[in-house]
Amino acid sequence: MVSPAADSEAAAFYDLAATACAVRRFRPDPVPDDVLARCLRAATWAPSGSNAQPWRMCVLRSPEVRRILGPAYRRGFADLIERYGTDLDRDTRAARTGRATRDMVENFEAVPLYVLLCLRDHRGDRGPAAHRSPDHIVGASVFPAMQNLILALRAEGLGTVPTTWFRHCEEELRAKIGIPDHWEPAVLLPVGYPRGRHVPVRRRPVADMACDERWTTPFQAGSARE
Repeated sequence: MVSPAADSEAAAFYDLAATACAVRRFRPDPVPDDVLARCLRAATWAPSGSNAQPWRMCVLRSPEVRRILGPAYRRGFADLIERYGTDLDRDTRAARTGRATRDMVENFEAVPLYVLLCLRDHRGDRGPAAHRSPDHIVGASVFPAMQNLILALRAEGLGTVPTTWFRHCEEELRAKIGIPDHWEPAVLLPVGYPRGRHVPVRRRPVADMACDERWTTPFQAGSARE
């Protein structure tokens, strides 16, 4: 039996996780440094192999960085629309997401701040190629930190959404920040107080996402075990 206190703590966590929705529209209010520091600290608590913590978080707010990111994100969005041909005037979930994304990129320079998570690339350091980790294994060392950061931001009433359109200006951005050659930008989080409220996320049911022993056997709570 879970104690009432523990049950309350669990309920608070599940509420945070269930409402850590993608936020693409931000109020102009600045994010206090003490609030941001708490969120960054929570990110450092994430697990990593051998506790190596092979990531760095770059907090970006300067006008120079904004001038680099804004046009790049608008190029990324334009490429997306051209590739998939999304009609933003329709009343569909994809169109609504597209309109929110368009609003974000059109006002990207006005986002209160950005956090760029970078990962140290050890794959070329030593050892034969056969012993080097593939990209998705390497990424497992940075994305837990990203998720901790997302949940901490949600706990503070802030919002964000993972983005990668910095790829359209990566060389210029690397030079401006001074990112060393053996570090790779992995994901950029625009951060701010949401215009609107946090709403429950919409996700597939657990039975579609988790299997029980065999790939084709959906996980069901309370299902019989052999």
